[in-house]
Amino acid sequence: MVTVLVPGPLRGEAGGASRLTVAASGTLRAVLDDLAGSWPRLARRIRDERGELRRYVNVYVDGEDCRHLGGLDAPVPEAAEVQVLPSVAGG
Repeated sequence: MVTVLVPGPLRGEAGGASRLTVAASGTLRAVLDDLAGSWPRLARRIRDERGELRRYVNVYVDGEDCRHLGGLDAPVPEAAEVQVLPSVAGG
């Protein structure tokens, strides 16, 4: 099982949950595919229509930026925590 940490701005897409559990592990792509099966609206906020990570969303696997670990091919071990953080704009 993998835990996905959902930030406040995206919790409405996850039924208000701050933590979701998915059965998939192996790669970030597999985790997000599994997440999309149960929470499609949340998944669309994380990935675009081509299935790529949205530019303004940062995803961390056990505290490491997934873009430095291989993007969607980043390894996600069993019992990992995946944290999703949308960028915040303002001025």
